[in-house]
Order: sequence, then structure tokens, then C-alpha cells
Amino acid sequence: MEVREYLKRLVVEKSSPTRDYLSLLQKNHMEKIPFENLDVTRKINIELDIYRIYNKVIGLHRGGYCYELNGLFQQLLTELGFKSHLIACTVNKSTGWAKPDTHAAIIVQLDKPYLVDVGFGDSVRQPVPLTGEERTDVSGTYRVNKTADTIYDLQRYEEQEWKILYRFSDLPKQIGEFTEGLLYNQTSPDSSFTHGDIVTIATKTGRITLNGLTVTETKNRQKNKWDLTEKEKNQFLKEVFLITI
Repeated sequence: MEVREYLKRLVVEKSSPTRDYLSLLQKNHMEKIPFENLDVTRKINIELDIYRIYNKVIGLHRGGYCYELNGLFQQLLTELGFKSHLIACTVNKSTGWAKPDTHAAIIVQLDKPYLVDVGFGDSVRQPVPLTGEERTDVSGTYRVNKTADTIYDLQRYEEQEWKILYRFSDLPKQIGEFTEGLLYNQTSPDSSFTHGDIVTIATKTGRITLNGLTVTETKNRQKNKWDLTEKEKNQFLKEVFLITI
């Protein structure tokens, strides 16, 4: 991994491993590198190999989904001197719990342990402590709630209640342990990622998401939607996400 090139993509200078620096890295990662499943829908095999992921995300100026983005980011954090490890999470979808342990995120140990996630789409943009303190950004208010020994929930405050986004264990995982989840999310009809293109990136005031041919732009909690043609979609990918397929 070329740390200098990675940081150049994030528009961040190299610095010491502090909480403020971690927050800057996470925020810029989410604003510079999109979450996207374009390889999945085009039947291009994804492998849990950091060299290949780095070449795709940094070399080819692409995005990726959780295993790629968090797997690569955790490696960058290690290179920068942070003490961190991957964790497995189970997503709470609108239709119920997803397949267990098929989302990858990161725990970073500083003055206390923090949850860090640059591969979950519309979610918190800063480290969230595992000790219950709330964190608020343009996307909402979040907290991590401990439910049992080593088990936690990432929650967002919505409609006067705390909604669980996903449940996780803080026990360390190696990237190769996500092979089953990777295969599931690339091939299963029950996966959220096998039914059409999804590309999304954080902005200063909200988020821009392309789902199929529909664009949703959120600015200051206000949403605007419109549809594209296939030709317009390819141009939109180039202009907004800087992706050429």
C-alpha cells in the first residue's frame, strides 16, 4: 500500500494517530470515496486481497462496499500507527435482520475504544465511542449501546426513538474471515447488492445516492429525487462520483 497516494485521495496530510486525526480521516474518506456495488452487478469477482482492493479503490479511483472500504481503511490506520482491528456486524434492515456477520467495520483503540465505519453508506461520519456517548453530524445523532458481554448496537435517533442500524461484537476479525459474507453479498438473491447498481457518497450538507436510474440528493435533511436515462447515468457516474465503467 502506498500511504501517500491513499492520503492524497483523501486530501489529508500524514499526522500522528490522535482522535482528531482519526475523525478527519473518516470524514474525508466518506466524502471522497463512494460506497458502490458496480462490480457485483457486473459479475466481476471481488477478492479479499488488500493489494487488489488498493489497486481498485486508489489506483483506479473507484469505491467499493464494506469489505473493501473498511478492509483497506483498517490497513491504512495500521500504517499510520493506530491500534485497530476489523469486526463483524449484523445489519438491521427494514425487513428484519440480515445474514449474521456479513458487514465489516472497525474498532480503533485510543483513550477508549471507538467504532469506525467508512463502508455503510448513510451513517455516522465520525468515530463513536463504545461507552455510550452520543455523536451528531449532518446525517443524524448516533450512539453505541452495549447489550451483552462483547455485544453492541450502533443506533441512530429517528422519530423520537433509537433505531438499531447494526449489531456487532468487538472481537477482532481478519479480513479473510469475511469470505462467506463476501460470497453471499456477491451472489445471493437475498443480498441487497445483487439487484441493481448502488452508488452513494457523503457531501458537506448530506448525501448523493444513485440507485438503479434514480438519484436521491439530500441537503440539510431535505430530499430531492429524479430519474436518469442509461446515457445520463454513465455521465452522472463520471461527473458526480468520478467513476468510469
